[in-house]
Order: sequence, then C-alpha cells, then structure tokens
Amino acid sequence: MIPVNKLRTQTEMVRKSLEKRGWNQDRIAVIDEINALDDQRKNFQLQLDSSLNETRQLSAKIGELMKKGSVEEADQLKERIPQLKESIKELEEAFRNCKTELGDKLLTVPNALHDSVPFGKGAEDNEVYKDWQNDFPDIGEKPLPHWELAKKYNIIDFERGAFITGSGFPLFQGKGARLNRALINFFLDEAIDNGYLEIRPPFLVNEDSARATGQLPDKEGQMYFIQEDNFYLIPTGEVPITNIYRDVILKESDFPIRMVGMTPCFRREAGSYGSDVKGLNRVHQFDKVEIVHIEHPDKSYETLQKMLDHVEKLLIKLELPYRILRLCGGDLGFTSALTFDFEVYATAQKKWLEVSSVSNFEDFQANRLMLRYKDETGKTNLAHTLNGSALALARIVAAVLENNQCESGIKVPKVLRKYTGFDMID
Repeated sequence: MIPVNKLRTQTEMVRKSLEKRGWNQDRIAVIDEINALDDQRKNFQLQLDSSLNETRQLSAKIGELMKKGSVEEADQLKERIPQLKESIKELEEAFRNCKTELGDKLLTVPNALHDSVPFGKGAEDNEVYKDWQNDFPDIGEKPLPHWELAKKYNIIDFERGAFITGSGFPLFQGKGARLNRALINFFLDEAIDNGYLEIRPPFLVNEDSARATGQLPDKEGQMYFIQEDNFYLIPTGEVPITNIYRDVILKESDFPIRMVGMTPCFRREAGSYGSDVKGLNRVHQFDKVEIVHIEHPDKSYETLQKMLDHVEKLLIKLELPYRILRLCGGDLGFTSALTFDFEVYATAQKKWLEVSSVSNFEDFQANRLMLRYKDETGKTNLAHTLNGSALALARIVAAVLENNQCESGIKVPKVLRKYTGFDMID
C-alpha cells in the first residue's frame, strides 16, 4: 500500500494517478478520508501520550510525598489516577479503532503510477512499446489452431482434463508433457545462467502472504481458497517468492536480490468466456517461471529494463513473433507502478496472446511486506520489488505449436531440442 507520508506529501500525484486509472472524484475522495483519519490517529496518539506522561508524573509525585510523610496530599493526588486510567482506556480503544479504519482504507488505494503510464480505459488503449517488424511464420494455407493440433498429435487431452477436474484444466501427455517440461527447464536454466537464485516455494499461502503482495483484498474472487485451513492456492509464483522477504530488514550491500522459481498457478478466471478461453488461451491451472527482484529504490527502473531484456531474449531464442506493450492506467494491476506485457502471435488463430507481465511495484508491496533496508547513515527505508513472467507456459505452448506446424508435424524450436530429446512432434 502507499505509505501514509507519501500519500500526504504527494497528494496531487496520487490523485492524478487515480484519475489515470479511471477513478471518479467520489472514489478519489478516499484520499481526504485517509488524511482526516491520519490526523485523528495523530491526535489520539498525542492525547494518549499526554495522559500516560501525566500518570507517570503523578505516580512519581505520590511516591515522593509518601516518603516525606505527606499522606493527605498524596491521597488527594491519588484521586486523579482512576480518572486518568479510564481516559487512557478510552483513548487506547479510540486509537486502535482509528488505526484499523485507516489501515482498511489504505488497502483500497492502488499504487501510484509512474509518469510514463499512458491514459486509457482498458486493453485497447495500451501503448505498443515495441512492435514485431518481421514477417509472421508461413504455416500453410489451412493452419490448425493449437487445440486441433493437440488432438491430432495426441499431446494435450482437453476433454479428459475436464473429466478429471473441469474445464480449463488441460491434461498434457507424451510429447506434449515433454515439451512443457522442456520449456520449464529452458527458462530456469536461462535465469540461473543470468545470476538468479532458484527457489522452489510452497504452492499454498496464508492470508498474510496474499495480503502482503496485494492479492488481498483486490483479487480475492480470482483465487482458489481452502476454507478449512485458511490457505489460498497461489495465482502466481510472485506471491510466495516475494514473501520470503516479509518482515525483513536488509543491508544496502544485500542488493540486488534476484530469484527465479517455477510454480503451478491457479486462477479462477471468473467471467471469462468466448474464443479467449479456447484450448490453452485461458486456463485455470498452468505452469509459470517467475523472476522476482528485491532492489534498491535508486536502481529499480534500471532493473526493470534488464528484466525486459531477459524476457525478450527468451522469445528471440524460441523464434516466436512478439511485441511489447506498455499498459495504460485503466489496464494496470492494482499493485503496479509500471507494467510491460509481452505478447506472442498465434499465427493460426491470428491473435496476440499475453505470455508475460513485467512490473515495478516500487515501494507499494514493500510497505505491506515491511521489507526494509538500512542505508549507510543507519536510516531505515522501504525497498523496491519487481517481478516478471519468464515465461508463462500455457500460451507459450499454444504459440510454439501453432507457429511451428508443417505438413509433416510440428517442428520443435532448436533451442528446446536438447531438452525434449526429439526434433518433431508427429
């Protein structure tokens, strides 16, 4: 969440960010409510400190009088103690209630946006940051979409997956399962070769972890929830990996922290329908390799560019047509200050599929995480967090299948052949 002091000192910047996200003035009024609650909190704290100080002074005075034998004067002062205790009790309750209400309202305010985020209401207003300049693959006059290719070569069984669980839970088998595993190993090896520490995190998280990275309360309806244990199935590896550093104070010398992990991801995707959900276009369970950075605030945007370069190189090596979008305010995630999406072109479908989001959260997540560092002066500051898909597999598999089909089968990209052990799916 946005730190209160940042919201107060940069109120106009936050207001403009909310306007860029499409908030109307009635919703933006929450900033004034937060500022008023913060004033109340400070006032209650001052009164409470004053009453506690008066109690300590009275107790000391009474002790002195009793030592001197001035019992009557001490008894007169003692009459004030019950009044102070009652006042302190009331002030403590008022302070707690005010602090809780302030915290609840702060949780509803999304991150402030980077200046470069364009205005826009939704995906149609996203800015093309880098477009594909080459020709799309020549895959013949009657190319098949990946769900038909999957059936033809018996590599993904959508019907049996739906029978076992439900729609949106594909069953990979044979060379389809090996292709999926090959992509995972390729993405992990590339990250490790670039200095990332591999992490194998839990796939379920508690409420505190989900709140710390911003999934709660914003995305509660999109996560699968295990009520008996109060656990959430992770929607992305970002959640457990970033939470490794919850309630941690770092040294400046600890930066940069770079982690990579492969996890299954579980998303309810409520409200999805139509061609967008066919085959692997939108599923409820998929594998994803995630890169996570904990960074010094002065370096986070330089790091963001390095992350973009990393993801781009993966797509180049896979020989997939891609483009990069800078998300507009209306399409930006709740926690992000700036996000770039990578899309690959599925030639048979003639549509772009999102396969990666790379985001800088600045200090928004860190404030929830209580992830801080001490600078050379000893002052404690909030770190910056970033993450990106490198890459999300379901749609990558779809694009690999569609863009590499030929008369004799599906050619495996050269960079994957040492992982698959075969050159062709036929």
